[in-house]
Amino acid sequence: MKKLDWYILKKFLSTFFFAIFLFTVIAVVIDISEKADDLVKSQLGVVGIITQYYFAFIPQIIGILFPLFVFIAVIFFTSKMAGRSEVIAILASGTRFNRWLRPYVVGGVFLASLLWYANNFLIPRTNKMVGAFSAKYFDANSSYEAISRQNGANNLYMKIDSFTYAGIANYDTGTKRGGPFFMYRVTGNQLQENLRADNIYWDVSMKKWKLDGIIRRDIAGLKEKLTPETTRDMDFGFSPADLNRNKYTKDVLTTPELKRYVHREEMSGSEGLNELNVELGRRNATPVTVLLLTLIGAVIAGRKVRGGSGLHLALGFVIAALFIITDKFSTVFSTKGNFPPQLAAWTPNIIFLVVAFFLYRSAPK
Repeated sequence: MKKLDWYILKKFLSTFFFAIFLFTVIAVVIDISEKADDLVKSQLGVVGIITQYYFAFIPQIIGILFPLFVFIAVIFFTSKMAGRSEVIAILASGTRFNRWLRPYVVGGVFLASLLWYANNFLIPRTNKMVGAFSAKYFDANSSYEAISRQNGANNLYMKIDSFTYAGIANYDTGTKRGGPFFMYRVTGNQLQENLRADNIYWDVSMKKWKLDGIIRRDIAGLKEKLTPETTRDMDFGFSPADLNRNKYTKDVLTTPELKRYVHREEMSGSEGLNELNVELGRRNATPVTVLLLTLIGAVIAGRKVRGGSGLHLALGFVIAALFIITDKFSTVFSTKGNFPPQLAAWTPNIIFLVVAFFLYRSAPK
């Protein structure tokens, strides 16, 4: 990293973080104006509202438009450099075009790494915090848990392992309780064990499931042994979080939790998992999008043209709109059709990799 690299990288990051800061301030002000009455009624005080709500709200809102702001920042400051003939001077001094792009790659990788961590670990936690806060102080039907409870009783069926199948009737995600419960253990084509319980609920202190009113049947050929039990602690390998099945599940689970959830749903034979798999793929694909948009923005805005920043920004918004449209179409084809979910998540990047290559080949060097 030489003086030129630090000069471009400083402009890149300062422009991006300044734009994000302004957008965050505007978003927070609008949110406060809309929810001022509810925030006052919460009686949490300024510190409580900031720590319990806005510390979660800000990462959530930034994550939505992070790639777009990276793109706008690159076009804005690079266009200013091109307008002052700085790019022409840099290239005319003998600096190769690829060498000029190096600080853009470094900055893009840095911001992509931040977004990757946020997508996989931070934003799902903040989504859950915002949902819980909204349910308590804004709207009782706005949170993920509340919507799940609003749907009423659920009958859940799952495959615990290769030989064991279970089901819970009338499971309530709010109280983490259900019943009756059944569990079958099958070896080959023969039923080996049949366990039934009147109730099942989650013991918070022991981090295990408790069964009440149990009748266990052990079957060996034509012989059967019946064993009643009052209560039993069971460790099934899943927690109440794994049983929250609603359209917001993918938003509140970290990537390791979501992978485990998808695996469990696949074992239980659930359908409609493409949306979850698209989300898994997108969490890794979006950071690559940041790097691609950084390079596209640099190549577009590095050319000095009549019209200056205005023309560059207009072209940038067109490209961003096409990217969003491509992303939405690929998602719909996957969730509503048979398009592979991982390919759906990466299709926009594949298409715009071709666009980036074409723009790079045609850029004046």
